[in-house]
Amino acid sequence: MTRLAQRNLPAADVLIRGAHLYDPVEGVDRTADLLVRSGRIVQIGEGLDAPPDVRVVSGAHRTVLPGLVDPHVHLRVPGQEHKEDCASGSAAAAAGGYTTILSMPNTDPVIDSGTTLEAALERAAEGAVIPVGFLAAISVGRAGESLTEMRDLAARGAAGFTDDGSPVESPRLLRRALQYVRPLGLPLALHEEEPSLTRGGHMHEGAVSATLGLGAWPSIAETLMVARDIRLAELEDARIHLQHLSSRGSVEEVARGRERGVRVSSEASPHHLTLTDAAVRSLDGNVKMNPPLGSEDDRQALIEGLRSGVIDCIATDHAPHALHEKEVPFEAAAFGVTGLETALPILLEELVEPGLVPLATILRAMTEGPCSAFDLERPALRVGAAANLALWDLAAPWTVGDAPFKSRSANSCFLGRRVRGRCLLTIAAGRIAHDETDRKAVSAV
Repeated sequence: MTRLAQRNLPAADVLIRGAHLYDPVEGVDRTADLLVRSGRIVQIGEGLDAPPDVRVVSGAHRTVLPGLVDPHVHLRVPGQEHKEDCASGSAAAAAGGYTTILSMPNTDPVIDSGTTLEAALERAAEGAVIPVGFLAAISVGRAGESLTEMRDLAARGAAGFTDDGSPVESPRLLRRALQYVRPLGLPLALHEEEPSLTRGGHMHEGAVSATLGLGAWPSIAETLMVARDIRLAELEDARIHLQHLSSRGSVEEVARGRERGVRVSSEASPHHLTLTDAAVRSLDGNVKMNPPLGSEDDRQALIEGLRSGVIDCIATDHAPHALHEKEVPFEAAAFGVTGLETALPILLEELVEPGLVPLATILRAMTEGPCSAFDLERPALRVGAAANLALWDLAAPWTVGDAPFKSRSANSCFLGRRVRGRCLLTIAAGRIAHDETDRKAVSAV
């Protein structure tokens, strides 16, 4: 069973009075009071009495949403804590309304052994303000040559397996991994890239790359691997989760696999859903990521995939980097952007407000989808459930970067962007993880 670790904070006793409660999975859409006692939701209704030892928070003109779940985060633990650690990364997540995150194993050292996994979980238990889980590597050292001890890693609480940052190049090794993981009941999360086609690439292959003269990265490099991996999963009747899809061809391959009954889930990131390769004209290292931003046609395909359910998860791929790794010529800049603190606000601004995607669809992809893919307990606005929720002012405007990030890194591709939606209070696993209800930047860290 997946182990989630969190710092031992006091259990919450809070009454949120008169908020709009919205949980499309539970069918909740009403204005009411919500009472949390000892970290659990104990009452939902109108005119609830506030016990003397319970803090009362105004929900007027505010919305309570279920906590968000991100299955693809880089906490840089162990080995690169100058970029992020469990305390700063979980604080950033809580500020974005997240109540559970899963961290990737492309660390230093790689999380490819039970000892390293246990150490990472201990670090989360010491510093994380929300529950944090870890995926372990598929191959030893993420080198793509030999499999990790998957059974041992699963027994110690790995949430799944991935060589994220690198594809599993060998189809033979991937097939063996699918065979080993099937009886464990855990998914393989796959980074889809044919490296022989992307070598030397810095941005999406297209008119913009030709104009700028930058090394091109063709979309087919992703789509080829998506098709291969779906076929292998079908052969072995195993579960796979496809990470950060970015192209029309990939969405189409997933749709075809689903039609054949393949057990495949998939994710898209806020940046691929809202930006295109046109942003690279700025030559700003903060818009360089793997996979790169695609064309407008690719973006529209991702949006349609999200609406149809072919893409069932939204994941930030939160990848913090130090300033000196981004403020360099574009070709030399590191791949990756942050995203935990901006995910829902940018989606509200760019997809929900224009009427492209309903808020209900966004929330399902940020709660139900990831929890289904990784067998996690879904946050729910339901009496008896653990309090995993966030209080939002969905109309509040703000500019990305005007206030300091909770993350240790500021390599956001949305710097300077005007968005809406501010998270005021986050309760994760029954504990207050983020609190700005007094309009001051106060958190539990």
